[in-house]
Amino acid sequence: MTQVGKQRQYIQILTGIGVVISIALFIFFQQYQSYFQVGGAFQQYLGQMGLLAPIIFILAQMVQVVYPIIPGGMTSVIGYIAFGPVWGFVYNLTGIFLGSLMAFALARRYGENFARAFVSEETYNKYIGYLDKNDGKFYEKFLGIAFALPGFPDDFLCMVSGLSQMTFKRFTLIFLLTKPVTLYLYTIVAYQGFGYLLALLR
Repeated sequence: MTQVGKQRQYIQILTGIGVVISIALFIFFQQYQSYFQVGGAFQQYLGQMGLLAPIIFILAQMVQVVYPIIPGGMTSVIGYIAFGPVWGFVYNLTGIFLGSLMAFALARRYGENFARAFVSEETYNKYIGYLDKNDGKFYEKFLGIAFALPGFPDDFLCMVSGLSQMTFKRFTLIFLLTKPVTLYLYTIVAYQGFGYLLALLR
């Protein structure tokens, strides 16, 4: 097995563990819904931790972008529950932004083998092919659309961007112009959907 294959297998194992953790968290939330409501006892408990709680959460979100152990939607909802609509959004955005910059920098530093380890060859070839269209201008527009709309592998696209000729400054600008509004709306919808699903299971 190649080095990329070994890394990909390792990441798949982590992803499997993440699925199990996600299911466990869902069951836990279902059992203690009142405790985890926005403004509830869980949020009050974290408030007693001072700056430590948001720092830990931001670091977790950063790592989550590069190594998506738990689905990003769930971690965003956790931030919303833990810190409320405003600060939850701020901490979510900060962690995802810093994690995206880290993914960009790591791919630029370690090259295509690093990016390949996180997705299948089919997915890698699909998105890496966009870099050659129209001297990279197509990819910049595509990246903005992907950040603004759900359904795209945003974390992996940060790595693809690191493999392109795009500057760090340009990548940062595209992210800040497109991602915040989408993240805010997506988190609210995900939180409401999560609550609706929990209500159905009562």
